[in-house]
Amino acid sequence: MTSPRPLLGIGLMLLAMAILPLIDVLAKFLGQAGLPILVVVWARALFGAAMTLPFALATEGARALRPAQPWHHLARAVLLFAATWCFFTALKYLPIADTLAIFFVNPLIVTLLSALVLHETVGPRRWAAVAVGFVGTLIIIRPGMVEINPGTVLALLAGTSLGSYFVMTRQIAGKADANVLTFQTNAIGAALLTLVLPFVWQMPEARQWLMLVGVGMIATFGHILITKAYEQAEASLLAPLAFTEIVMATLVGWWFFDDLPDRWTVLGVSILIGSAIYISLRERRATPDRVGAPLPLRPQGPI
Repeated sequence: MTSPRPLLGIGLMLLAMAILPLIDVLAKFLGQAGLPILVVVWARALFGAAMTLPFALATEGARALRPAQPWHHLARAVLLFAATWCFFTALKYLPIADTLAIFFVNPLIVTLLSALVLHETVGPRRWAAVAVGFVGTLIIIRPGMVEINPGTVLALLAGTSLGSYFVMTRQIAGKADANVLTFQTNAIGAALLTLVLPFVWQMPEARQWLMLVGVGMIATFGHILITKAYEQAEASLLAPLAFTEIVMATLVGWWFFDDLPDRWTVLGVSILIGSAIYISLRERRATPDRVGAPLPLRPQGPI
């Protein structure tokens, strides 16, 4: 194993966070063009499976094609691509930065479900951080003060689904390589979505096919960058950098769609990020923190 290089790890993580919001830009363009979101999610799963297959085969050979716990992987795939569908659909109603801000509730969901489902010990400080984080989410949504947008509900559902997916992933952490798990989840998701695709199918135009391939390529490249980053630096150093994704999301939302979050959203995001970073740091104190360890559960868009 090569010696850790923290600066390289930081650079790779920041690069991943810089490119991942481009997935949201492409998904928003495709949704605004009238392409069914289910087609976008199907393409995301299909091209994701195709692009991660070589890595999975290089790791485990033909065994990568047969999940050891098929029902568990089926449930994970349903949760992941339900989150993806909700997130991409929310982009039709909300700016990218606002959607991602609400979606960042998923670390709080992970903490909550870890205690209720996995029976992990969650101390009073982390419970307090969860409560503060939900206050931040309420500031962003402002129920009763502004009309509830369908995108708000969908972004919350996306964050909840992804948080549940992360908890299921935690149950099998260390039992399979990350590249193999990623391929298997994408492959199962693509197979499931293919079954329902005929009910909504609309043939993409040539330009839209390029954008669909782009979604899969960016997601796969982003995942590789994150994996390589965690091979070079400790998780406690890198995990908080995941929140720089919202900075890039704000920039691309302004550049492509002339959308900027209001001051209340900025305040709510600041509170939510602060609580999630605190939860992340407390969690890392309770577990071994070493270079090359399995990736921690981090806030992210559904890649």
